[in-house]
Amino acid sequence: MAMTVCVTGGSGFIASWLIKHLLRLQYNVNATVRYPNDPKKVGHLLSLEGAKERLTLFKADLLEEGSFDAAIDGCDGVFHCASPFFLHHTPDPQADLIDPAVKGTLNVLGSVTRKPSVKRVILTSSEAAIAFNRNPRTADTVIDETWWSDPDYCRENKMWYVLSKTLAEKAAWEFVKERGIDLVSINPPCVIGTMLQPSLNTSSANVLSLIDGAETYPNVAYGWVHVKDVVDAHILAFEKPEANGRYYVAERCANPLDLIAILSELYPNLKFPQRCADGNPLVPAYKVNNKRAKELGVVLTPLKQALKESVESLKEKGFLKH
Repeated sequence: MAMTVCVTGGSGFIASWLIKHLLRLQYNVNATVRYPNDPKKVGHLLSLEGAKERLTLFKADLLEEGSFDAAIDGCDGVFHCASPFFLHHTPDPQADLIDPAVKGTLNVLGSVTRKPSVKRVILTSSEAAIAFNRNPRTADTVIDETWWSDPDYCRENKMWYVLSKTLAEKAAWEFVKERGIDLVSINPPCVIGTMLQPSLNTSSANVLSLIDGAETYPNVAYGWVHVKDVVDAHILAFEKPEANGRYYVAERCANPLDLIAILSELYPNLKFPQRCADGNPLVPAYKVNNKRAKELGVVLTPLKQALKESVESLKEKGFLKH
């Protein structure tokens, strides 16, 4: 008999691909969304192969206790993907990012405690919960799942999204330890590839910012990974009984010059930014240790391929104007 799983934040970039793959694998999927009756938000889900037969949409709100109960009822597993993701300034990071991430995670886990059918919860966390702390960062630094981002460091540097993901994952591990829930965390960095959803997600916007005619690039370095690999990690973490703890799913780290070198080879006619926004020496790309992800069974797509698919998707959806 086919298993039933719940995917929260169903209309998002990662969740949409996760639902697509779960349907292909014959799972029954209960997906939570904020606007189940808005075709602009959910049309891409309803058109997926198998959606008519095996996809059910539920309205749920991260801040409303109990609002995930109906979607999780009778499920064998829960994939908690819902969490706001944007890097631009917000006047109220607590309300816009931190509360939905932390309270939302605890609300979903609270629903799980009331639904004994759930065998395992897969949390979509992030490199954001791993890589941002006071540890020295050089080209030889190796980052893995044992790292944690430092909430005080995040507050001092106003890294509100990073703080939201760090606090949410910490809260999740504390909650399940007290209640005996089987939790596995997937921690991807910047996730790119073809977009199923009509709106521009933050990771894809990071690629767009290097090819849309901007004069400067940001002074940053972080990991990159193909959305397909992140989805594979979620499903393998649910299906493999031995899966446990955190999985850092990153193909490699790259700074803007690394990315521009790849993109200019793929698209020599595009205009790329020529200088760093803050005028400082560019931060080095660190090394990623993805051994645990590979042991789980994830086959990582080369960054060049992921970037190509991302750019083609930005063109196809009309976000790249030239």
